[in-house]
Amino acid sequence: MSEVVKKFMYLNRKAPYGTIYAWEALEVVLIGAAFDQDVSVMFLDDGVYQLTKGQDTKAIGMKNFSPTFRTLGDYEVKKIFVDRASLEARGLTQDDLVEIAWEDFETEEEIENIVEVIDSARVGELMNESDAIFSF
Repeated sequence: MSEVVKKFMYLNRKAPYGTIYAWEALEVVLIGAAFDQDVSVMFLDDGVYQLTKGQDTKAIGMKNFSPTFRTLGDYEVKKIFVDRASLEARGLTQDDLVEIAWEDFETEEEIENIVEVIDSARVGELMNESDAIFSF
């Protein structure tokens, strides 16, 4: 019997700190990837802040989990999307975001940055192609 692979999309809409949503979303993404599902991660609205460089959480007394995003490629998560309109509405560009590398250990293909900024039409297309969407 062949294994059924589902397309799971995880929508990250919340700022990285102040609620548990961003941390829980990251944990669930890693679990989905561990079970060999087709995982994609989408950052929208205030969720785009989760990928910004140079986060400093000392003043709020919370652990900075943003470096964990850079390990997503190690877990075979290679589809990471950011909504361009959400970035622009917050005065951000792709240069403000961390880069996440990915390497195929079988072919040794390397991609320096798998974070892709996309327009709203592409956001909709990717959502329509998903079997399941989890919103955080």
